[in-house]
Amino acid sequence: MATFDSYLQGTPSWIEHSSADPDASKNFYGDLFGWQYDDQPMMDGDTQVGSYAMAQIQGDSVAGLGSQFGDAVGQPASWGVYLAVDDVDAAVARARDAGGQVLAEPMDVSDQGRMAWVQDPVGAAVGLWQAGTFAGSQRANEHGTNIWNELVTADADRATPFYDQVLGITAESMPMGDEGDPYTTLNVDGRSVAGISPPQNDGIPPHWNVCFNVDDADQIAARTSELGGQQVMAPFDVPGIGRIAVLTDPQGATFSLMQNPKEES
Repeated sequence: MATFDSYLQGTPSWIEHSSADPDASKNFYGDLFGWQYDDQPMMDGDTQVGSYAMAQIQGDSVAGLGSQFGDAVGQPASWGVYLAVDDVDAAVARARDAGGQVLAEPMDVSDQGRMAWVQDPVGAAVGLWQAGTFAGSQRANEHGTNIWNELVTADADRATPFYDQVLGITAESMPMGDEGDPYTTLNVDGRSVAGISPPQNDGIPPHWNVCFNVDDADQIAARTSELGGQQVMAPFDVPGIGRIAVLTDPQGATFSLMQNPKEES
């Protein structure tokens, strides 16, 4: 079990699902991963404008699920990724200077932290989170929690300078076997925290994805189908990485699975 109470700037620190029917999303992922929920109302002054559920494992928060707002209303459900920042206002200013667009200006989330949303030059939206009393995911890298995130884009060369300028994230190309194309990792303080991957099919817009660690990718993929989701890419093995699958939930949000490789005896 890996627990976290802080994140270095540039590290994915929180994942968030938005949909037109948060209750249906909660039921789906609760069944799939065994999540329980701490439900919190979203308020505008004295008026409740939506709901937000903190998905938990043994009392530790691992993801958020909420209602759609603004331009997202009526769109398919989606997963979003937040990157940790030391100063969200300064990061937003750097994002503008680096050619990004601000989708949501910095705002306080009670005493938990301060957030914003920006769009990078290739068109992928990403959240920025400055921790207050809440740093982000309290567990990761175990069954039912986030283990990896990728910026999905065919234009890595255009994207990487943005994340370097805004957050100090560096990029590194690494070989993937004798015949595979190189893979780009995004690094913070010398450690790989995310990657960049080209879209698997035409027409997929740039985005940040979410990958959940699971004990059995085949079982979770089969259960996804039983619950009304779809298998975009059925489970397959990646040497040295593990067993991977790409799925969509019943409301259309894409997510991935990663089962750790078996330990050699």
